[in-house]
Amino acid sequence: MSQDVRQDTRQDLKDRGAPRAYLDHNATSPVRPEVATAVAGALALPGNPSSVHAEGRAARAALDQARAQLARLVGAAPAQVVFTSGGTEAANAVLSGALRRSGLPAPTRLLIGATEHPCVSAGHRFPDGAVTVLPVTEAGLIDLGALANHLAALSDETVLISVHAANNETGIVQPLAEIVALARAHGRALVHSDAVQAVAKIPLDFAALGLDALTLSGHKFAAPKGVGALVLAEGVTLEAAFLRGGGQESRLRCGTEALPALVGMGAAAEIAARVLPEESARLAALRDALEAGVLAIAPEAVVFGAGVARLPNTLSFAVPGLDAPTALIRLDLAGVAVSSGSACASGKVARSPVLAAMGVSPALAAGALRVSLGWNTRAEDLPRFLRAFERVIHTLYRRQGEAA
Repeated sequence: MSQDVRQDTRQDLKDRGAPRAYLDHNATSPVRPEVATAVAGALALPGNPSSVHAEGRAARAALDQARAQLARLVGAAPAQVVFTSGGTEAANAVLSGALRRSGLPAPTRLLIGATEHPCVSAGHRFPDGAVTVLPVTEAGLIDLGALANHLAALSDETVLISVHAANNETGIVQPLAEIVALARAHGRALVHSDAVQAVAKIPLDFAALGLDALTLSGHKFAAPKGVGALVLAEGVTLEAAFLRGGGQESRLRCGTEALPALVGMGAAAEIAARVLPEESARLAALRDALEAGVLAIAPEAVVFGAGVARLPNTLSFAVPGLDAPTALIRLDLAGVAVSSGSACASGKVARSPVLAAMGVSPALAAGALRVSLGWNTRAEDLPRFLRAFERVIHTLYRRQGEAA
């Protein structure tokens, strides 16, 4: 047995005894211990937030606190926050055709980015002929010139624009301020942003951006799964409730609120707001070190979004000739959890429509991997990933050499 093989074997045994490296926070971020404590406390509240007795008032106070905590994180007023079951439900509600701004007729056209999450691209209820897909540049940014041209051609129509704040696969951050400015120049355009990936990772000020609607999901920032929110600007509402019933959530999303999970989301939002500057810098430094390590192992790797603003926690890259599903299995067996892109495809690994929209070749896209860091990412997780990744690359090169 060669010395290199013996060293690899010893390292494998050492890694197997160490905690797994969870590097898939864009899929879901593990619940923080403080959040779990807040959830446990809310589980002990016996009342319904809609009841008027003391127990009901205590539950209502906890719900109001969670709403205020979330509102502060995104730069909104508590009254603008409507709780939902997650980002998908919230986005579906906005894109149902019921979004209205005071003084404007209903939107007749929907403009969406080419790299949107399926909750937008497949979750709207506009007729196919009323939907325009906005192209993105090779860097993954919305083509602002194309958007301006479409708006000019639709000067007599009310338009709804939906562009995410940051992409879930690549981490590329979209120029929301410029998009909103174009919408305001049009005069009859509303702007929604799916901010599921951006919230708690980068500063996001709903009021300052001038958005009409924003949607988010709690489990992306260490809150429990199954809760999210829709944020609406003043003068903007939904013409009809998207869940009808007893009148909860400003009569827009009826049904008794999931109080323990929402209290957890409020606690997660408060922590995120407090640590955002330091945590963003910490994750960016780890991400940059990881990127440098990947390129040292595989100099031919292509980093998606390099050169434009990206989420500080996200590294998306591909190596020519690499098969992503095989690499994911090898990394998982080595105790490292990453992904090849969106986690919203029922466990399937298929060619990314995001990378296709950016003009990435099918062959290169087939080897795309996404590493996304979070609050419990440790410095020692990086060398563990890089060791496992290097073994994957060595296997690839050996097979390529044997086939030559």
